[in-house]
Amino acid sequence: MKITINSNAHETLSTTVAGLSKELGLPDSGVALAVNYQMVTREKWAETLLKENDDILIIKAASGG
Repeated sequence: MKITINSNAHETLSTTVAGLSKELGLPDSGVALAVNYQMVTREKWAETLLKENDDILIIKAASGG
């Protein structure tokens, strides 16, 4: 299915946010994710279904000062 991740087109076979996270190799912490401008808590990743043309925003925490 076709989705957009951080404004870039992406093709995925994943049907859930958790599956997409695994596919992308996202770390176990320090990541925030929104689907169609709605934040999804990590606890809900496994139950949050992806649909064709969903817009995903992934934000990774960075340290520094």
